[in-house]
Amino acid sequence: MMNSNGALHGIKVVDLSRVLGGPFCTQILGDHGANVIKIEPPQGDETRGWGPPFADGVASYFLGLNRNKVGRVLDLSQPTGREELMTHLRDSDVVVENFKTGTMEKWGMGFAVLHARFPRLIHCRISGFGADGPLGGLPGYDAAIQALCGIMSVNGEADRGPLRVGLPIVDMVCGMNAALGILMALQERTRSGLGQFVEASLYDSGLSLLHPHAANYFVDGRTPARTGNAHPNIYPYDAFATASEPIFLAVGNDRQFATLCNRIGAAQLPADPLYASNGARSVNRKTLKQKLEERLATFECRELADVLNAAGVPCAPIMSVSDALTHPHTAHRAMIAKIGDSYAGVASPIKLSRTPATYRFAPPRFKKE
Repeated sequence: MMNSNGALHGIKVVDLSRVLGGPFCTQILGDHGANVIKIEPPQGDETRGWGPPFADGVASYFLGLNRNKVGRVLDLSQPTGREELMTHLRDSDVVVENFKTGTMEKWGMGFAVLHARFPRLIHCRISGFGADGPLGGLPGYDAAIQALCGIMSVNGEADRGPLRVGLPIVDMVCGMNAALGILMALQERTRSGLGQFVEASLYDSGLSLLHPHAANYFVDGRTPARTGNAHPNIYPYDAFATASEPIFLAVGNDRQFATLCNRIGAAQLPADPLYASNGARSVNRKTLKQKLEERLATFECRELADVLNAAGVPCAPIMSVSDALTHPHTAHRAMIAKIGDSYAGVASPIKLSRTPATYRFAPPRFKKE
């Protein structure tokens, strides 16, 4: 029997954050039942204007990060705003903020002060680089962190310059890390009765994404290079031309490679010492790609993908965003969240059997108070 209250029903979260990492974190919590109060400054969260496109004057960027929240406007630069915030924190479990380093302390609401006043409160801070160290206190934006953490250096084609990953992956993973840290702190509080300080930084999150490039570097000491769509350690794990459109083959072992070759009429390749093992295939990937594309050129991409997937060879056509969002499996997995006729977004990927995610409130309208 499903419980529609959600796994985090009864948990109150005060969301002081804006832009991406913090709002994404609190949306995760709100989707799973937490009561999230989104407090915005008098000018509003700046992502309300990050468009086009807009819906009723609100940017899609904001709409994608702020469902399942109740909105309030407070000017925390003023004593009255801070006093009202304290009334919200009195019965709250979590506060999430991503102010510039030192701002909460300047306002008399740093962790030490809040912990003394509300010992059960969990204080989550999201920042660019943390508060101290060589880069401590600097502002952080996703693309700059991708550049600084080495992500851009391994993304893109080998004969071209570094390339930003085409979505704010560092911000989003930082938001996930913050949510995970909050859940850990909530669990620990059941034993100690005390809240704690949870910190998630974009810089740390960016570094955490470097697998397998960091692991490779620690083993052989070589600076990882860009390999385009190809995997640095596995082959064939790359995009290949077909008679119609590119197909991505994700062949992870010898059995899958043999199956692939048999299905495309290249049964001799697995017996060739140049391609008999993953190590050999990785070293000889250039000639292997040529041989595979000679055979793949006789197949239509999507028909071949169906055949290969049915045979146990992971692969896919390279879909557009619109194709992915309208794919029948997206609907089957209930991955489109709808609230009335005015809101649609990507649903929570976290599936709980008894307390599933629910979509109760559209992103809050902005009302100056």
